[in-house]
Amino acid sequence: MPTEVALLESRAMRVEHAGRVEALDKVKALVMLPDGVHVSTEGVARYFEVSTDVIRQVTSRHREELTQNGMAVLRGSELREYQSDNMSLSSEGDGSYPQRRSSLTLFTRRAVLNIAMLLRDSDIARCVRTYLLDAEEVWREGYASLDRRVTNVENCLAGVGTALQELGPVLNRMSQRLDSLDQRLDATNRVVGAMSNRLCELSGDMSRMDARMDDFARQLRSLRRRRRR
Repeated sequence: MPTEVALLESRAMRVEHAGRVEALDKVKALVMLPDGVHVSTEGVARYFEVSTDVIRQVTSRHREELTQNGMAVLRGSELREYQSDNMSLSSEGDGSYPQRRSSLTLFTRRAVLNIAMLLRDSDIARCVRTYLLDAEEVWREGYASLDRRVTNVENCLAGVGTALQELGPVLNRMSQRLDSLDQRLDATNRVVGAMSNRLCELSGDMSRMDARMDDFARQLRSLRRRRRR
């Protein structure tokens, strides 16, 4: 499992966790600026319960990394436009946003999480890092469990494959026997058909014989009547 020190010192590891901004609210509510997207330097300092100078020092040392995670510095027309769009910015809680200022540093939630992974002397930042590492360990254990289950399924499927290979010849023999049985049934059907035709012919012969016997009986009765006369 990665350690807190590794997270503090490894930029690559911080990149791996950069998107897990939900860790911030799991530890402490993060108060956003009126735009609902950014946090000021003062807001970041309040969140981590450190001075603004500490945040500025971290920002200065890791400016490139923080900029890649959404930190931006507004000046000139950009600053005036932002302040006009967010009038309440200059009157936040402790009055730390005067109307006239030369620049304003804004942090996204992703940038604030980045600071949590850089800030050494803050209990809040330490709690955020602990949450990230603990959650990662849970995820790794879940992944390992899933990997074991997938392996078990693969082993079962391998056994099924072997059984199917062994069953193949048996099914082939059964198929051949069924084909032979079909042929015998066809032959039997032909014999039964021939017998049915023959029976029909015999029925016709019997009908004709009955007619002849009736005719013979009439002739015999006629002959007897003539003899009596």
